[in-house]
Amino acid sequence: MKVNRLTLWTVDLTSHETYYMAEGKTCATVISHVLCLETDTGLKGWGEVCPIPHYLPAFAGGVPSAIEEMAPEILGMSPLGIDALMRKLDTFLLGHNHAKSIVDMALWDLYGHATGLPLYTLLGGRTRNDMPLYHSITCIAPNEMARIATEAQATGINQFQVKLGTDANWEADAERLIKVREAVGPGPLVYGDWNCGATRLQATRTGRAVAHLDVMLEQPCKTLEDCAAVRQATGLPIKIDESAFDLASLLRAYELGCLDAVALKLSKFGGLSVMRRARDLSVHLGAEICAECTWGSDIVTAASLHFAASTPHGSLLNTCDLASYVAPRLCPDAPVRQNGRIAPPEGPGLGITPDLDTLGSPILEMN
Repeated sequence: MKVNRLTLWTVDLTSHETYYMAEGKTCATVISHVLCLETDTGLKGWGEVCPIPHYLPAFAGGVPSAIEEMAPEILGMSPLGIDALMRKLDTFLLGHNHAKSIVDMALWDLYGHATGLPLYTLLGGRTRNDMPLYHSITCIAPNEMARIATEAQATGINQFQVKLGTDANWEADAERLIKVREAVGPGPLVYGDWNCGATRLQATRTGRAVAHLDVMLEQPCKTLEDCAAVRQATGLPIKIDESAFDLASLLRAYELGCLDAVALKLSKFGGLSVMRRARDLSVHLGAEICAECTWGSDIVTAASLHFAASTPHGSLLNTCDLASYVAPRLCPDAPVRQNGRIAPPEGPGLGITPDLDTLGSPILEMN
């Protein structure tokens, strides 16, 4: 069995509400790419990647070029030797992990279809029936953020990511955390996320203002060293996101004492193959894992859910149903949240089937 056809689509995904983040970053309508790898036996594997503009060293407009560059190395290869193929691609094209993640995801989907097994089995075995979701709250006025939190909690959500830093006002950020914490009451997890957009001083002042509350801080500053300094100054646990992108960065965060929790995102690491190793290391280091990706719809959500479902007990913090935040939905058979939780798709591979009418005409076809 060999890969003999490659097809790529581009889809505009529009958030149900614009997400405002620190440093003027927004997430409204973004470009997602969908890849299909087909074998000479007729099996198909699907992948998706959706970089947020100005968020990570990943450019959505460069995905087609990277896929076209890698295509000669992909076509003709067996989809069953995923690690060998991905190592070959790493040698052939340095970096571009976000573009490699879509290839890796499609190969894992093919592997699942070839073996008749769901991805969570191939990734180590299913450890839970469903997973807790967090709800991301756009950075707007504190009272409005509290309202959004209350509405999400009514659907069963018990973990809340509070976006911070749009106005570079540490007092406003403290008020956002206070208002959301008050709105959801004691018990639920609340954490404030600057997406690297705070200075060490701003984050420290905010953290000290809410240090009496049960809250966590997510990636306040651009460097791990500054994040560790904020943790030491505030005494609040830290979740690392943007600065966690390979095994070395996980080890460095642990050495600095700021790896209480970590966001493992498919596009940062380059796909499920590397994410497995990052998961195992994170478990060994005692960090709780948020299993997700940067953005996207049903395909990338499905991959995240399989990864979350195979994460060992005691090590999964939460996951995210990215597809519920955007339109259009790409797969009619994709799972949806129920009472604040979500289960992985059933069936072989990713367990989902994209709607070709929704995808439209492909932008790249090679064989």
